[in-house]
This record gives sequence, C-alpha cells and structure tokens, in this order.
Amino acid sequence: MESVLLVSSSEKAGESLAQLLRAASYTDITTLGSGAAARRALLDGGFDLILINAPLSDEFGHELSISAAQAGSSGVVLIVKSELADDVSAKVEEFGVLVVPKPVSRAFFYQSIKLVCATRRRILNLEQENVKLQNKIEEIRLVDRAKCVLIQYLHFTEAQAHRYIEKQAMDRRVTRREIAENVLRTYEM
Repeated sequence: MESVLLVSSSEKAGESLAQLLRAASYTDITTLGSGAAARRALLDGGFDLILINAPLSDEFGHELSISAAQAGSSGVVLIVKSELADDVSAKVEEFGVLVVPKPVSRAFFYQSIKLVCATRRRILNLEQENVKLQNKIEEIRLVDRAKCVLIQYLHFTEAQAHRYIEKQAMDRRVTRREIAENVLRTYEM
C-alpha cells in the first residue's frame, strides 16, 4: 500500500487529482492545502508519493518539491501550468522532481505516476544494495583488523590468521565478523 501526500490549494483540483489517484488504486491519500501544512506532514511521516499542484496558497511549490525530494526517498511530482513547465523543470529536475504540465490528461497522469513509482522502487533497491555493501566493507575491515591483531600478538602469518578466523567461524557456525569481534575484544583490551 503506497501512501500519497496531495498538496493543492484548489479544492476542486485537489479532489480531481484524488479521484485520479483512487482510480489508480491509491487509497491512502492525505490531502493538504498549503506548503506549510505539507512540510509539517513530511516531518511526521514519510510518504511514498508526493503530488504538488502549484501554485499553493503560501508559496509556489517548487521549494516544497525540492525539500520533499531531498528529505527522503519519496517520488515527487510537481504539477504546473504548461507555459511554466520548462522553467520550473530546469530548477527542480536535478533534485529528482518530475514536472507535469497542466492541463493533465488522464493517460499522461497515470504514465507519470507509474514512472515516478518505478524510479522510486529502483532507488530503494539501490539503497538496500548500498547498505549491504557497506556492511560487507565493515566486515572486511573488522576481519583485517583481527588478522593484524593475531599477527601482532600470536605471531601468525597473514595466511595463518586468515585460516584461523575462517576455521573458527565454520567450527562455531557463526560469521567471520563475530569471530573477528571476539578476537578484537580479547586482544585489544
């Protein structure tokens, strides 16, 4: 279930966009009428998709779209008048905000939403992969530090230290990281 923040000063336009979202199977829709209210809502919780129908009552909306895009991994769509779309797009596209010109056709709206959601999923997958790689790098660093400690205190060669950590991990059925942490706790105190 994807949560949507819809920001529109115009109630009529906001309801029209909400109907389009409901037709696209989005049910968790929060509708707000100002940039300030949207900023407060963004502080409280994350949204998967943020739609901003510019201009807003208290600001144009491009600043809100930029801060929303920078704050998290939400997909952000800024809807502006067609004559302003190119200028606004030049300001916000480097932050990952998709600009959709008004008036919005139903087909183009759905295509834009799908594009933003697909891009968001790809970014989330890349972030998860990044976390895995960071954990792997940290494990390698710990194991290398543990090898250095074994070389220093037990006069092992690098190959012997590596073999010791590998064998202990297999024999105890734990990760190399746990063995390395145990070695570091034992010898670095």
